[in-house]
Amino acid sequence: MPIGFRIEPRAPALDPALVEALRGIPTSVLSDNMGRLFAAGGTLRPFHDGTAMIGMALTVRTRPGDNLVIHKAVDMAGPGDVIVVDGGGDTVGAVVGEILASLAEARGAAGFVIDGAIRDLDALSRSSLGVYARGVTPRGPYKDGPGEINVPIAVAGQIVVPGDVVIGDLDGVLAIPRHEAKALAELGRAQMAREAAMLAAIRDGTLDRSWVDETLRAKGAVV
Repeated sequence: MPIGFRIEPRAPALDPALVEALRGIPTSVLSDNMGRLFAAGGTLRPFHDGTAMIGMALTVRTRPGDNLVIHKAVDMAGPGDVIVVDGGGDTVGAVVGEILASLAEARGAAGFVIDGAIRDLDALSRSSLGVYARGVTPRGPYKDGPGEINVPIAVAGQIVVPGDVVIGDLDGVLAIPRHEAKALAELGRAQMAREAAMLAAIRDGTLDRSWVDETLRAKGAVV
């Protein structure tokens, strides 16, 4: 296929058990267990009703302000897919609005992650379909291309590969390579248990905070 108009097939569907293992683990906890190096930067934020999102990455690279190949990606999307769009970070023209979001939702997609802009915020903000983007504008898109589907992309500083597990919540979005997802689910659950114990200790006044002074002394501070 010609470079600039490559349309590759969808990755194999995720194992439902893997999705359930990750469901409910905060992006902050998962990021902690990925060395705090992975997650779309703070430039992307949720524009839907805040419902948590999890699904498989269907990736799109498009010319800024153009959504021709995003339309094709929506037509290709299956249940649980997250359509992840490298729109070059452009916020001059929206590439997704109420129509595309409604089409994606009708196909069972889990949401959009867009390194670019959306519009029709009034409708999208009341929807449970995940929508993460860089900004909002009333200006609409062109439909000329070029663009590519199901190729590796970069979104807000994060590499996303077709078939990755994409998770979003009110803190933001991250993508997990599927071969690492099971181990991360186990690590994430263990951290959640530790944090629950810490919060309980805060409530009953038994939390040991000696590590703060110990760390400061180790760094040369006088405390």
